[in-house]
Amino acid sequence: MKVFNTTAVCIPSKHYMVDLSERVKAIKELVDAGKYFTINRARQYGKTTTLTALRRFLATEYTVLSIDFQGLGNASFQTEEKFCKGFAGLIFDKLEYGLIRIPEEIIGQLKDFVSDNNENNKLEDLTRILRRWCGKSENPVVLIIDEVDSATNNQVFMDFLAQLRDGYITRDTDGVPTFQSVILAGVTDVKHLKNKIRPEENHKENSPWNIATDFTIDMSLSEDGIKGMLDEYEADHQSGMDTAAIAKSIREYTNGYPFLVSRICQLIDERVSKTMPLSDAWTGRGIDEAVKLILSENNTLFQSLTKNLNNYPELKAAVRSVLMEGTKLAYNLQQDAIVQMQMYGLIRNDHNTVRIANSFLYNTKCR
Repeated sequence: MKVFNTTAVCIPSKHYMVDLSERVKAIKELVDAGKYFTINRARQYGKTTTLTALRRFLATEYTVLSIDFQGLGNASFQTEEKFCKGFAGLIFDKLEYGLIRIPEEIIGQLKDFVSDNNENNKLEDLTRILRRWCGKSENPVVLIIDEVDSATNNQVFMDFLAQLRDGYITRDTDGVPTFQSVILAGVTDVKHLKNKIRPEENHKENSPWNIATDFTIDMSLSEDGIKGMLDEYEADHQSGMDTAAIAKSIREYTNGYPFLVSRICQLIDERVSKTMPLSDAWTGRGIDEAVKLILSENNTLFQSLTKNLNNYPELKAAVRSVLMEGTKLAYNLQQDAIVQMQMYGLIRNDHNTVRIANSFLYNTKCR
């Protein structure tokens, strides 16, 4: 069976992938500089794929603790005691599978947090142990947390961020050992989580993640990156396609949105090529047919976009005004509606003017 992942065309015994090396190198520069930051992009934008590549790239120089908050249930965010136990449990999962090395004395201290007999776990105690680990580790320790959206609306997570912030500050002012870098990944920018759990009148003040560096690295797939993937595919299948022209066309349709790039390629390979010769499938005509198929389906991306629009009526009205009425909006990240539209992958910045993110949104249920 042929399967297309977010940034990879995967067919039997062969993987065709967009080269992420330049992106990963750019992120490593932030890690090398000791930065704390958030990678927040819309669903199915290749965040997890990028983090996987980054973890492997960092492994030669750093000890990387990479965890996924989807491994924690809602109960783990109810109290700091439960959060500490769940967080320590995620670390022990990595130990069990040999994915990380921790000094024995630190392992012994962490065991207290996963003990069923310990009901007095405190965030500050967990933080102290993590700092001791950072101080004793042979290599600097990098913390990566994926799916931080699972922590939305939970004060205990905000308190944990405050502990990380304190470590960041004391590292730079007093030389106290702590994480070399902390990377949080999800749809929601953690800097905006505070507005979901604090009173409306002061929700924008004193974010615990105000020490984070802005993450400005482009996560979309470039025209050259798409072409490189198609070149590899063409070398095996010899369809006769003009890979440069096809890459340009796919980029224009999708603006490099990884899910849409992959879905177009998947449909051309799996369905369009069954209705016409392969040499015709990998042309503009074949792309048009794939686009029609995408617009007729109820895929996970469109479901997510529709849900977000229905949950935020003001957001839906703003998108509708741009789509249907041609309203021109200045790209101002001080406006909540624009922040949300960007966060959910609905818009992009085009010379400081709001533009709909890609051609698909002009024809979907987002209207």
